[in-house]
Amino acid sequence: MSELQFNDSARVEWTVGEGDLASSLAPDPSDVFPAVFATPKLIGLMELACARVMKPILGPGELSAGATIDMTHTAATLAGGKVTIQARYVGRDGVLYVFHVVATDAAGEIGRATHKRARVSSERLLAGARKRQAAGQV
Repeated sequence: MSELQFNDSARVEWTVGEGDLASSLAPDPSDVFPAVFATPKLIGLMELACARVMKPILGPGELSAGATIDMTHTAATLAGGKVTIQARYVGRDGVLYVFHVVATDAAGEIGRATHKRARVSSERLLAGARKRQAAGQV
């Protein structure tokens, strides 16, 4: 199986839609959030960019799963804005793969993160989730 090389990278480009805004995340009308790109969506796209870096080293039945993220979201992006997320592999922390991630829009940087991912068996991950779900249905 091949291994990632230092500085291997991948990117995600995304146009912010109405469903990507913090204001769309409010489950209750009394929850009020601004109509700007939501931090949870940015985190998800950062994870996607890192997963793309790992894709070439995954074997049959394997996938990568996020383990930790230390992230800052420093600037707001409105609906219609184009966001680019660039992930770069920087090494290992034990069994975890470590990435530096930078997100930008047309005006500059909007966030950055250090993200760690694990290489896992998809069936083992799902089996563990099913077991946890069954234990919670007592």
